[in-house]
Amino acid sequence: MLSAGVARIEEAPRQRRELSAAQTSGPPVVLVAGTLDTKGTELRFIRDIIAASGLRTRLVDVSTSGKLSTCDVSAQEIALNHARGGSAVFGTDRGAAVTAMAEAFVYWVRRQRNVAGIISAGGSGGASLVAPGMRSLPVGVPKLIISSVASGDVGPYVGPADITMMYSVVDVQGLNSISRAVLGNGANALVGMVKARLDERATKERNAGITLPAIGITMFGVTTPAVQKIAADLREEFECLVFHATGVGGRSMEKLIESGQMAAVIDLTTTEVCDLMMGGVFPATDDRFGAVIRTRVPYVGSTGALDMVNFGAPDTIPERYRQRKFHVHNPQVTLMRTTPEENERMGRWIGERLNQMDGPMRFFLPEGGVSALDAPGQAFWDPEADAALFRALERTLRQTGDRQLIRVNKNINEPEFASTVVNAFRSMLGRAGGRRRVAR
Repeated sequence: MLSAGVARIEEAPRQRRELSAAQTSGPPVVLVAGTLDTKGTELRFIRDIIAASGLRTRLVDVSTSGKLSTCDVSAQEIALNHARGGSAVFGTDRGAAVTAMAEAFVYWVRRQRNVAGIISAGGSGGASLVAPGMRSLPVGVPKLIISSVASGDVGPYVGPADITMMYSVVDVQGLNSISRAVLGNGANALVGMVKARLDERATKERNAGITLPAIGITMFGVTTPAVQKIAADLREEFECLVFHATGVGGRSMEKLIESGQMAAVIDLTTTEVCDLMMGGVFPATDDRFGAVIRTRVPYVGSTGALDMVNFGAPDTIPERYRQRKFHVHNPQVTLMRTTPEENERMGRWIGERLNQMDGPMRFFLPEGGVSALDAPGQAFWDPEADAALFRALERTLRQTGDRQLIRVNKNINEPEFASTVVNAFRSMLGRAGGRRRVAR
């Protein structure tokens, strides 16, 4: 017999159920995607290695030249998935064509029901074409790009996804002793990942039964004690996945939420909003909290580390902030204390996002400080700034039975605060006791 809380967790939105089913229906297939007009020889070399391993493959063309290639899915078929049709893809402006084809590929990938893995090879253009489609797949589906750009900044390609990038050493242009070795390693690496995942899925299906639902928890160094206690208190009931709130960490958590892989969220550390609004180096996107809003996943949040904006070394701080209060965290990270005015703006912004949450929601205000630095005697202790944040949240949030703002007269890292969060979390979901069974 499931508890009311677990039953509630299992009442996932239709989008999450459909996405989950999409990954398990039909024979598994590996996508080999790229620009066949320029990288056809290399991509077919990869395809042949994967096919020789016994896995099913589909060769997918995402080139924008309009040339026809022998493949399983043509560029023309992919282009038809664009909102404006193929005419939006095959134009004279190469940059616009690449952008449009990448968008069409995302829509096409989302419609596939049996992707066991995906691999590509090419330069910066090829990587930019396939990476968005790869990012649209759930975490766990093997994704690999072999590229000449993989030795530089790969953040724009990888984003919050688990994409593996392999440096091609030589350009992906023809087959030679080096490219054969690198492309072969990449192909075989993907084979290993796909087969291991398929074996793991088969084992899980044979041993289907009781599993722990996963929850996401956001953490920064200055909220670590709170997160450690929360995770320790819940570890017998939930699989606690902790995300470092560095911008991409929050996006990774929300990607898992969107993929239906999270039963609930304890978003203790919302500090990425500081960097979004004040220009720090660990910013959220404007879609912060969006996955929770769309999926209605049960949500517990707090104001963790909203007292700080992150910059690099001191000489990287923007001139307009030079007279502010700072704390040097390490030689590469300098923290700037947020002001009452900034906190008021953040409170309004967060409150407006929380108002869009229709699922069960509790948001906690630690009156004794929002981080380890925001405590009596510490560098960022500023009750006036915290009060401005809390007031803005209270004035903005429209509270209901399911959407509640709760003040706690403790610092965020005090054990009593963590216990209050855990108790409210259990109460919100319904306490099952012992291990829980959920569909994942």
